[in-house]
Amino acid sequence: MEMLHKSVNDFTAALASKASVPGGGSASALAGALAAALGGMVGGLTVGKKKYAAVEPILRELLDEAEKLRGQLLECVEKDAAALAPLAKAYAIPKDAPARAETLEACLLAAAAPPMEVLELTGRTIELLRGFADMGSPIAVSDAAVGAALALAALRGAEINVRVNTRLMQNRERAAALDAKAHALVDKYARQAEKIYDDIYGRLAR
Repeated sequence: MEMLHKSVNDFTAALASKASVPGGGSASALAGALAAALGGMVGGLTVGKKKYAAVEPILRELLDEAEKLRGQLLECVEKDAAALAPLAKAYAIPKDAPARAETLEACLLAAAAPPMEVLELTGRTIELLRGFADMGSPIAVSDAAVGAALALAALRGAEINVRVNTRLMQNRERAAALDAKAHALVDKYARQAEKIYDDIYGRLAR
């Protein structure tokens, strides 16, 4: 849990440094966690009010799921950082070493796993944000829009972090399958995130 124990200042300073860990994958996971947290904020500001009594049971379910996703996405911050270190070492293995190719392939596959998980978790987060946007209190609806914007960034960041690893894999069939899965998730959920943002923006522009 080294990354998560850092202050915001220290974490962003580490991102800004020339060190390879943490990187864009961890930042993408954090963006997803922030999106889930903002969904929770909308729900928290809505439940308990008489006006929303009819949808409160649904919102409470969404709140529970949002908190679970927030935790899982934060775990991905650590997972991504942990996967980068072995990969950096694998790149340093002499090119003529017999085990280099096999080691590098295994490390690339391991490094692609956390951003793929971020894609899946962020997709579920976007589905929750739709519910918070539709049923949440108007005083917090802008936070659902911010959550959608952050979720979109998480999707884009996670996809590029899948591809930066798959492009060097020797097993091109497996690489293509991972790329296709990542792209399908982004294609599905990016449009949903954009629609949530646009819907809320339109409401606020009236």
